[in-house]
Amino acid sequence: MKIYTKKGDQGTTQLIGGTRVAKHHVRIEAYGTLDELTSFVGLLRDHIRELSDIEEDLIKIQNELFTLGSFIALDPEKAVMKNGQKRLNIPDLDQTSVTYLEQRMDSFNEALPPLTAFILPGGHPAVSICHIARTVARRAERRLTELHQISPVNPLYLQYLNRLSDYLFVLARKLSVHFKIREVPWNP
Repeated sequence: MKIYTKKGDQGTTQLIGGTRVAKHHVRIEAYGTLDELTSFVGLLRDHIRELSDIEEDLIKIQNELFTLGSFIALDPEKAVMKNGQKRLNIPDLDQTSVTYLEQRMDSFNEALPPLTAFILPGGHPAVSICHIARTVARRAERRLTELHQISPVNPLYLQYLNRLSDYLFVLARKLSVHFKIREVPWNP
């Protein structure tokens, strides 16, 4: 299989289902940002390999982001084929994905000092990458809400991204404790 098709050379790309749209289309921006987020989560994994439970979380999150991106890349008007079958034969996200993130945050928070101020990102590469991933998750959420206004998406996707950015913030704090990094509060 060749990676290049030359079909995108004129600034368009193909959605799952065959519809061609501009590469700057809001749907492309949404799943492109999810792809970027998935890559940053992978980079974070590379920095925390000694924390196997967190690495497992991050692999789970990457898989969920690929699933979410696949459903966003699907032309909603062609989600069902002429023979009545769904075009994507993969399980969609469900509430358990959101609940899992909440439970993990709750367990992390038990061992963290109370949050009394905004925290400046940094102190260790893994902590910084975690904050970058958090901000990309927020951008993905903004892109998805923009898409949702013109072409409704599963509301669970918005909830998942909102919770994921929270998870990444709490994880950054947990990593600061793990690596014995002092959190620097914002001092306006």
